[in-house]
Amino acid sequence: GEDVKPFTPEKTKEIVMSLQQPAVFCNMVGDWPALHWNAKYLSAVLDGKMIQFRLGLKTVDLVPQFETRCSYVMATLEEFLAWSCGQPSCLSGPFSCYEYSKYWAYADYKYIARIFEDKPEIFQDIRWSDFGFPGRSGKESTLWIGSEGANTPCHLDSYGCNLVLQVQGRKRWHLFPPGDTSFLYPTRIPYEESSVFSKVNVANPDLKHFPEFRNTTAHVVTLSPGQVLLVPRHWWHYVESIDPITVSINSWIELDADHEARVEEAITRMLVCAIKSAENPSDGDLWLNPTEVEATSHEINLQYLNKAVSEYFKCQKASVSEQACSSSTGAEQRTSASCKRKKREVGCEPEGYRLLTHEFGFSTFKAEKLQKIPFGPHLIQVLPESQETSSMGAVASDTRNLHEDEGGHFGKLHSTRKQLVMSNDCEMPAHQVDSDSSPNASQTALSTNDLLDCLVNPHVINLVARLLLERARV
Repeated sequence: GEDVKPFTPEKTKEIVMSLQQPAVFCNMVGDWPALHWNAKYLSAVLDGKMIQFRLGLKTVDLVPQFETRCSYVMATLEEFLAWSCGQPSCLSGPFSCYEYSKYWAYADYKYIARIFEDKPEIFQDIRWSDFGFPGRSGKESTLWIGSEGANTPCHLDSYGCNLVLQVQGRKRWHLFPPGDTSFLYPTRIPYEESSVFSKVNVANPDLKHFPEFRNTTAHVVTLSPGQVLLVPRHWWHYVESIDPITVSINSWIELDADHEARVEEAITRMLVCAIKSAENPSDGDLWLNPTEVEATSHEINLQYLNKAVSEYFKCQKASVSEQACSSSTGAEQRTSASCKRKKREVGCEPEGYRLLTHEFGFSTFKAEKLQKIPFGPHLIQVLPESQETSSMGAVASDTRNLHEDEGGHFGKLHSTRKQLVMSNDCEMPAHQVDSDSSPNASQTALSTNDLLDCLVNPHVINLVARLLLERARV
């Protein structure tokens, strides 16, 4: 018979949309065909299809190994698996220049709708309808396949909340609440729309330069196959693969607050592009993340800003109308297809869809609401490290020293690939300390990046966005 879920779709959706702390869902996906999506199975399904892998050094530096510091190769999953097993055939393959003991590889942020565009039936293997989002499947999800040590620099996502299904191997998640933002030294360099990076390498923090990192509150959990992690809106996260091969599937759930976030991101893009584009290109600052196609012009950025503002007010108007009739109609709302990177691409614009009207501010999420959440064996709260208990069972937080699992960095690719950054040669990734943070740099000479760190600080941008929206409202 069909598996009995511990929560109904309606109850699960209520939890996802209201809980502002990370938690792990257990026993919710036992009947999902996607649980069979291990790397060997996916290799057979893809049948020799070439995909991009990001490669980084396993050595741990004081500086995060951003995507701009990684190497890239095009390879098949079969070649990736052979490399990860140390097979001789790899001596002449795309991974031949990258010794497995020194490097990790990551096929990250792959849109399932694109890599399986000729096999649309596979989308139904992923059933986010069990979490209260009918119609959401693999078509609105992304796939992540990596080797041991693959990791991402600590960052927060500007939009939505995140549901992550672990399929193969384990990943360790280090999560930090939105209130820790100032302690994580946020930066928009390298610039990537929708991602705010931390200057701190969580695996090896430089407390001399970033002393406030001591004040962070880490929530650490090891996610195992069959478990689904909820990453609430604006929670910082650093993720590392701790098994030889890992496979994950995720989907971002849109929120009403995303419309204001789009305005903030439009302001940030305009400022970063304007200031960094004015620099001398010979400076060699790799400020644009490989996920970004190009530094868009001021005119295009201004158009994007106006569109974001327009969509914000359109959403507000629609929300007011829905609230006015919801008490009498009780009409169920729907979400759009997930497109976290929401660029100005066809299919990624917010136009024409209705967002969920549940918006819960972090400061207003009261203790009594938290008490109503049905924590237990099927929903396990990810506690701060100091509050960890053995009762967490299979998903107990792993508090081993981060240095035990040396790792580099894995990043996120936007749906538009930047082909220019791909390289099949043996060039080592540039993982040196950035010029403006080099020990030899003057302690008094401020760089453009120093100015931007202040100018596009999330708190500053939020204030500017609110002032701009107030002006537009008049």
